Amino acid sequence: MTEQQIQKKKIKQLESEGYYVIKLTVTNKSGIPDLIALPKKSNALFVEVKRPQGKLSELQKYRLKELENYGFRTEIYRGDEPI
Repeated sequence: MTEQQIQKKKIKQLESEGYYVIKLTVTNKSGIPDLIALPKKSNALFVEVKRPQGKLSELQKYRLKELENYGFRTEIYRGDEPI
């Protein structure tokens, strides 16, 4: 069994248990695990970063709504708000 097949099996298992699973392919931190499994109603915040005039794609809109339906907080950050 390949590592990819094992990952798919684990993703299916976790999703069947109610987790929102993300497979990481590129991160800004070396050594980060392959998968993130988030339970419903956690305090995770997902941030979509856009230029001030940038527009969300339909897929990005869908993903943000999907994450909100899982109970996660989402925001769109355009860099024009104070930190």
